[in-house]
Amino acid sequence: MSKKIQVLVVDDSAVVRQTLCELLSSHPNIEIMAVAADPLIAAEKIQEQVPDVITLDVEMPRMDGITFLEKLMSQHPIPVVICSSLAKAGSDTALKAMEYGAVDIIEKPRLGTKQFLEESRIRICDAVIGASQVRLEKLVRIRHVQPKLTADAMLAKPSSRAMAETTEKVVVVGASTGGTEAVRVFLQSLPADTPGIVIVQHMPEHFTASFAKRLDDICRVSVKEGANNDTVMPGRAIIAPGNYHTLLKRSGARYFIEVKEGPLVSRHRPSVDVLFRSAARYAGKNALGVIMTGMGDDGAQGMLELKDAGAYTIAQDENSCVVFGMPNEAIKLGGVAKVLPLDDIASSIMRACA
Repeated sequence: MSKKIQVLVVDDSAVVRQTLCELLSSHPNIEIMAVAADPLIAAEKIQEQVPDVITLDVEMPRMDGITFLEKLMSQHPIPVVICSSLAKAGSDTALKAMEYGAVDIIEKPRLGTKQFLEESRIRICDAVIGASQVRLEKLVRIRHVQPKLTADAMLAKPSSRAMAETTEKVVVVGASTGGTEAVRVFLQSLPADTPGIVIVQHMPEHFTASFAKRLDDICRVSVKEGANNDTVMPGRAIIAPGNYHTLLKRSGARYFIEVKEGPLVSRHRPSVDVLFRSAARYAGKNALGVIMTGMGDDGAQGMLELKDAGAYTIAQDENSCVVFGMPNEAIKLGGVAKVLPLDDIASSIMRACA
């Protein structure tokens, strides 16, 4: 990058502002444009100079972050990364921010071990860099995509005459920046008898439970946050819990997930590569892999391993992506069998399973 990403940090805590500034400034491609203790001060800063990215707290004096976000996106769209303490009670509010147009959610840094601070730095810097690359018109367009309510009427049901040595199909999905809405569109387009699904969406701890509950309320498939030893079954989608790796495992004809701690893989936890590699090992040709919008290359290597194992692999196309990073890396590596618009992925999965 020739020009540094200009960031406006908006948070009512002086300690958090200082911490965020230090973490972000440690990256050679990021520069702090200004800081603000509340949205009204932030609005004055924006009049003086427009930032490339804003980090925004939710609970602040004079105007809350959600109200400011809604006004900002309707009047002067700028990529926004929500920075929240992630108290479980507030996670619904932060997810609402995603609906209003926030690009990502990151965990507000807390005092702790050197490892925690370093992982926070990686997560925050990656989120800001990803936000700077977002095409806002694509983010807005995806938010208004309507689900394919007739998908189950148009598509054949999976065959029940499988050979004895085969098992039920299982779908594994990876997504990051822009993925919360892409995953919603995908799941809402699926019929109730869809094969079992396991999803890694890069999202912090405590948010995945609320994300899964919200999807469960609006989708025909059931959706839940994953727990260790959960069975992967038709009609159910499992969201990998934030801050834990999720692996697909198999015992006899039963697929289940293993949720475990571990280091960052491809700079993430949960990692798409971890899920895809486990699916290649334990499901092989019975797996279907989908890689969606997101920055970076997490999932690209795992996608290639899935394809080499005989799985059917799909990447979301550039035009429907918010950030065409992860799908593009998987395509370049040769791990993708088909590139499709977001609207067509669900029907392609169902045809492949018929």
